[in-house]
Amino acid sequence: MTQPRELRPVGDTQVLASVSNAARLLKEFGKGDREIGVSELSRRLGIGKSTTHRLLHTLTVERLLEQDAETGMYRLSLTMHELGASVQSAHDLHSAASPVIDQLRNMTKETVQVAVLDGRHVVYVERRESPQTIRLFGRVGHRNDAHSTSTGKVLLAYLPPAELDEILLGWRLPRKTPYTIGDHESLRRQLAQVRVQGWAENVNESEIGVASVAAPVRDARGQVVAALSVAGPVQRLDGANLRRFTRHAVEAAAAISRRLGWQEPAAGRAGGAARQGGNR
Repeated sequence: MTQPRELRPVGDTQVLASVSNAARLLKEFGKGDREIGVSELSRRLGIGKSTTHRLLHTLTVERLLEQDAETGMYRLSLTMHELGASVQSAHDLHSAASPVIDQLRNMTKETVQVAVLDGRHVVYVERRESPQTIRLFGRVGHRNDAHSTSTGKVLLAYLPPAELDEILLGWRLPRKTPYTIGDHESLRRQLAQVRVQGWAENVNESEIGVASVAAPVRDARGQVVAALSVAGPVQRLDGANLRRFTRHAVEAAAAISRRLGWQEPAAGRAGGAARQGGNR
């Protein structure tokens, strides 16, 4: 068989033939076969056995496939199943969060966001804009430093201690404003407080004139997988208003968590009500 050129046209663009073949190869494992051999994959893809073997070897080295030592057959690796679970988790979060944040935005008239942690940054995966003339501007997919945002503080606060230590190791906290936390000791103290009270706030820390409050979103196992925030100009989210939005954020985050399958312990419900009562 003739080997494909490394670049081939698809519509108005060109794609790498090797990457395209690797993608086609992986898709074959989604057609009902748990394990497939080199010869069968070569036949299905219409490429030579040597090329097929190189693709399989590369995907195995990258831990996307694994080979049975006895039969020589290939199957999807645990990494691929984990990636699939991540996609499902993101879809579940979108489905669970959408109606809740729509309602919260309509009630507060402020910007509502859902963020996840990516290393030392938060990534906003859901966003509903405030309908008010003066509001924050941003987009889904935007990234921000975790230590200077309310969502980031929530997500850092609920990390296992070893994971938090790893993230902080060698991290020189950027001072985005005079109010940004600039040292690890202060950050750890604030994260400990976030765990106690169940929410975090940001007033002028990520940007002068911006305030937000955030609460944790949990999955069915009780693990914090995201954070929900209400954000807006400081002149509207300050003092009593910020405390009122805190209660709304905590309640909305809990509603999303329940939609993800989380069941709050009875003691937790009583304690949460008491803590929120102190914010009124």
